[in-house]
Amino acid sequence: MKKFDYIRTVLDIFATSPFKPIAMHASKGVEATYILQKSFEAYCEGNMDAVLEYSRQIDSIEHEADIIKQTIRSEISSSIMLPVKAEDLFNFLKPQDSIADVAQEVGFWMTLRKCEVPQDLKEELKRLVEKTIETVDTYELLIGELEDLLESSFGKKDVKEALALVPRVEELEHEVDIIEKNLMMKIFNSENELGGAAVYHLTELVKLTGDIADKAEHAADRLRTMILRR
Repeated sequence: MKKFDYIRTVLDIFATSPFKPIAMHASKGVEATYILQKSFEAYCEGNMDAVLEYSRQIDSIEHEADIIKQTIRSEISSSIMLPVKAEDLFNFLKPQDSIADVAQEVGFWMTLRKCEVPQDLKEELKRLVEKTIETVDTYELLIGELEDLLESSFGKKDVKEALALVPRVEELEHEVDIIEKNLMMKIFNSENELGGAAVYHLTELVKLTGDIADKAEHAADRLRTMILRR
């Protein structure tokens, strides 16, 4: 789809609800993370051609997310009526946008260097990615509650139920953080087997992957602030 046609599609959705494009934008981060999981599998198998192709796919998804973000900002700056403060929405949109951005960075980082990943590290990488996906999946569920909140005029009961997902996102991000730290220790302990360059490459890869969950947690926190300050 051409950029102009894609913008028109987003604008049509925006006319229905100001929160639908936000959910659409969030789904791009989730989509990019799922492609990233496939890229990790290919990377651990040494299939660098597939890693490169997945990186290109994530680039495309991230570009679509940018178009949605730019369209949202443009429409809000055009004095559209919002049930929340525009400043709070912008503050929330920034970390949400970073989910796809960081996924793109991880995908690119994998293309830079082929590495023979030991089996025990493969299993830990798999756990890291799976928990990261669980985090962004839960975050997307939280975003899905926005439309219901709009329909209920942000009733107290509905707000409370929607925001109940925020602590779950925070808990999952903490679990990702634990896996990340343990994995980095294992990588450094494998320095004799891997070599210094591979240790640096894998630790950066792990940190960047963990940062995806961190961005989702940050966006969830900003979302909570946006709703409570309205």
